Amino acid sequence: MQLKERFLKLKKEKKCLVLGHNYQKPEIQEVSDYLGDSYDLSVKAKEINSDMILFCGVDFMAETAAILNPNKKVLMPDLKAKCPMAKMLNPEIIKTYRRKFPEASVAVYINTTAVTKAEADVVFTSSNGTKICSALNSQKILVGPDFNLSQFIQKQLPDIQPLLSGDLEKTQ
Repeated sequence: MQLKERFLKLKKEKKCLVLGHNYQKPEIQEVSDYLGDSYDLSVKAKEINSDMILFCGVDFMAETAAILNPNKKVLMPDLKAKCPMAKMLNPEIIKTYRRKFPEASVAVYINTTAVTKAEADVVFTSSNGTKICSALNSQKILVGPDFNLSQFIQKQLPDIQPLLSGDLEKTQ
């Protein structure tokens, strides 16, 4: 039996949903039940009846799927698959910002780790960042970790001042 056939048989036996990120290799996409971006795949996992999720992506994606699907076992085929952006903003940076700006809300991009998300007030995606930030009852919002996305939100919401994780030294 070929490797692909063995994989598909095991996937069926284990009632395993295979999620493939858009950036995966064609051979991974070919055996995935669904393809998409990280958030869409995590939401899709919640809608599908399965016991197990194999998330073919990076660490924060599998963490998000696990948060949204607490009763399902979430696996990653490569535990070394990391996202550099997800590591740019850590909980300690957020805590430092909160001490400096106690009146501010904290909004983080979904491409962050679960421990960073836990320190934020809200989590947003690239498609809903402006909407989420405009709904916050705050004149100052700390937005991270992506500089370009933060700048985009600031252009859309000029009364709100996104502060960036990399700019902490400049605000002190």
